[in-house]
Amino acid sequence: MIQRRITTDPGDDAVSNLMEYLILSGMLLLLLVMVMFTVNAVFMEGPADTLQYHAFIDIGNGISTRIVDMYVIAPTNGGISTQFDIPDDVAGREYLVEADLERAKQRILVSSGDIRSSISIAGIGATRGVTGNTTGAGWNVIEYSSEGF
Repeated sequence: MIQRRITTDPGDDAVSNLMEYLILSGMLLLLLVMVMFTVNAVFMEGPADTLQYHAFIDIGNGISTRIVDMYVIAPTNGGISTQFDIPDDVAGREYLVEADLERAKQRILVSSGDIRSSISIAGIGATRGVTGNTTGAGWNVIEYSSEGF
């Protein structure tokens, strides 16, 4: 029986190793890019949006409470003014606070981009309309005048 040996050219091994390395590296690089986009959306943007929404609810409740408290102590004739401070930003993003009167429903809207929260002001919307807007920067003022503005 005659045995034949099959031999390969040593240059072929080097080329196949290089091609394997390039293909494998390319696939891993593509996977890394996909993971980076997913990590940003899942682990950074999602929790930041959740934090922002709940912080907006807290800010709106605080402003609503201040407005109702001011309404309780408001004089029949005259005016009253108070300053308050709210956070400058939430999760590194600025936001807008609006007092909106829609029919008899008084609402405080806190928003930034797609994140919005709406908090109703208990019971004073039908008797006294509250309007205006502010941002978180600096001191904010709530003013009441029995004559109106």
